[in-house]
Amino acid sequence: MTTVEFLLLLFLGILSYLIVRRTATQLAQTPIWLLWVALMSPPLVLVMLSLLLAEGRTLPFGVVLIPFVLGGAFYVWLVRRGRQKYVERHGAIAASPVPEPSSEKDAAKEEDAAGEAAAQPLTSSEETTLRNCFPWGVYYLQNLDYRPQAILCRGRLATSPETAYTTVRRNIESQFGDRFLLIFQEGQPDKPFFALVPNPWAQGQRSKNTSESLNRPWLALGLLLVTLFTTTVVGTSLAGVSPEAFRTNPTLLQQGLSYSLPLLLILGVHELSHYLTACYYNVRATLPYFVPMPFFLGTFGAFIQVRSPMPHRRALFDVAIAGPLGSFVLSLPLLWWGLSLSTITELTEDSNLLNFSSLDPRFSLLLGLLGKLALGSQLAVDTAIQLHPLAIAGYLGIIVTALNLMPVGQLDGGHIVHAMFGQRKAMIVGKVVQLLMVIYGVVQREFLVWALFLLFMPNIDEPALNDVTELDDRRDLLGLVALALLVLILLPLPQSVAAWLAL
Repeated sequence: MTTVEFLLLLFLGILSYLIVRRTATQLAQTPIWLLWVALMSPPLVLVMLSLLLAEGRTLPFGVVLIPFVLGGAFYVWLVRRGRQKYVERHGAIAASPVPEPSSEKDAAKEEDAAGEAAAQPLTSSEETTLRNCFPWGVYYLQNLDYRPQAILCRGRLATSPETAYTTVRRNIESQFGDRFLLIFQEGQPDKPFFALVPNPWAQGQRSKNTSESLNRPWLALGLLLVTLFTTTVVGTSLAGVSPEAFRTNPTLLQQGLSYSLPLLLILGVHELSHYLTACYYNVRATLPYFVPMPFFLGTFGAFIQVRSPMPHRRALFDVAIAGPLGSFVLSLPLLWWGLSLSTITELTEDSNLLNFSSLDPRFSLLLGLLGKLALGSQLAVDTAIQLHPLAIAGYLGIIVTALNLMPVGQLDGGHIVHAMFGQRKAMIVGKVVQLLMVIYGVVQREFLVWALFLLFMPNIDEPALNDVTELDDRRDLLGLVALALLVLILLPLPQSVAAWLAL
């Protein structure tokens, strides 16, 4: 390990510890050191493996992904356990889904259990006031269920979901101020219900929350500069600069910019699209933060954190789809440009979708069409593509788009299907996709690690405050286009199309 790699690893360790320490107040029952170990275990394992390798040899892509998948799964498990214990001790988390009993008998049992577990949070006069917040012509309230996490208001919808939620929320805010957050969720068929949960942003905690700045521009800028350096170093290797030549002439670093700049631009546009759309809907979100990595691709991507619930399914859809569309619209021309600068090489047994020196474009319908368009007759039956660094950046942008569009859990695709079909149907879609991806991973071995990661990913998404009002036709169509784009990227080039393209 070089001195630069050691310093970058040390910087990453300190940064991850500070991030965990900053966010651990929401996971109070999870030890900080354990979360830090989960975050840092992948790079530490890869560093140890690289030290054991003979000089000049590199780790296969699948081996590189395994520590991140296992470490990520361990971290997600710790987070879920921490949130569960946090709820048990401190009460409801604002954006957590409120379970609906499967039958009236179950509801009665749960109501009795809830009555023993927690005192009734409303006085008799307050309960009367709450009931008056539900006009008969809007939502016919039948009963209130007091739970440790929420007050469930069950009844029958008498008007459109949008009108009902707007009216009831306005009435509750006029009577109770900011004491509660009102969540409108799908319940039994044709019986949506309201849930009142304690508002974590109420007056008592508002000063604390407002004093915590969401946006730390200096931290975001620092991470961006470090990631620019790590990706540029990796880019020099992709451009064919040997480590010995780089040590002798550090000015060769500029040759890596053809990889690092477009890659960071793609990742930045993806996260900024999420961020700006969230700001449009007044959803609290952090600035995009890049994650540097001193080896492999030079970065592990970028992320933003959403700190408040989505107001409705339209906002959930728009925020989710903005990122993949933004990165795809930018990645497509960059990939085409990079392919036109790439060279043709012989198709061998080592040619696959992860071999940048000998990429087989036939694994993807989109890549096959784009490769033929950019390279023309040079790309023939027994040929593969040696990607230019610019093409690698555009190609990774396409892969990132596809992985984010997977309709599972809290991925962008999971948010999209949740907004389109509702939370219950989205969970069914997610289960089916998880199973199909495992089957696809067995056939296309390069996707097996990602398929296993999806399989262990929690298949549940946090509800919007108004999680009942459906999307308009325009958004439904756009969502179907996004899912079709996912299929276009992952679908192998059909034999008939390959023959027509002379591939």
